[in-house]
Amino acid sequence: MSVFKQLHDGRQLLHLPNAWDAGSARLFESLGAAAIATTSAGVAWAQGYADNDHLPVDSAIAVAANIARVITVPLSVDFENGYAADPEQVARNVLRLIHVGVAGINLEDGNDAPALLADKIRAIKALAAQAEIFINVRTDVYLKGLAPEGQRVAEVLKRAALYKAAGADGLFVPGICLPDEIKAVVADAGLPLNVMDWPGLPPAAELLQLGAVRLSAGSGIPQALWSVAAGMAKGFLDTGSAGPLIAKAMPYGDLQALFLKP
Repeated sequence: MSVFKQLHDGRQLLHLPNAWDAGSARLFESLGAAAIATTSAGVAWAQGYADNDHLPVDSAIAVAANIARVITVPLSVDFENGYAADPEQVARNVLRLIHVGVAGINLEDGNDAPALLADKIRAIKALAAQAEIFINVRTDVYLKGLAPEGQRVAEVLKRAALYKAAGADGLFVPGICLPDEIKAVVADAGLPLNVMDWPGLPPAAELLQLGAVRLSAGSGIPQALWSVAAGMAKGFLDTGSAGPLIAKAMPYGDLQALFLKP
């Protein structure tokens, strides 16, 4: 069993403060992250693209390779829809990630038919049979309101059964928050449950008691940093001063130390 898969054994909650480039990944590793995951939104914005499959696949893979270059913990890549509709092409794209050192991926259904995601999972498992890649399937039932309230748990479980049969290793349900609903998905999905930091989500200790094994920060950290950067840049453009936040800046020497070889 891979190191990354062992981190989903439920003994403790795996915290993933999602990175968007090699620098943020290295920073989060230095703070004690047991693994690094990316945020597709943060990666896309940092490369000058909109989120939701606008990032060219070559750019996504290049970012993953650069992150893998600077970290020693497992890397999981938010690979959106696999950057292709054809399952065989998605499998080839994922194989390229494996070759640069990626241990896991998120692969989402979004507005696509669940059967298409299942076909993509099967294609990946077939092509990468000699390699171990943790496929964390993201279902957007809650995030995009793909079922009415009161029917979302049932829809998640229906999709989870399809994805598990296809070979998925984990289930990501961003937007799920209610304890009873989390417990219901844990009880019947048959896959380790990943939830996302979200208003109303129970505290981390309670999530572990409910049976969740993985907690993602999503795009929250880069969104906050973009807001801070915008405010400081606006202040500098208006007054010639970046404002009081500059006093809280991470020292140059500390940043350099993250990337200098010992």
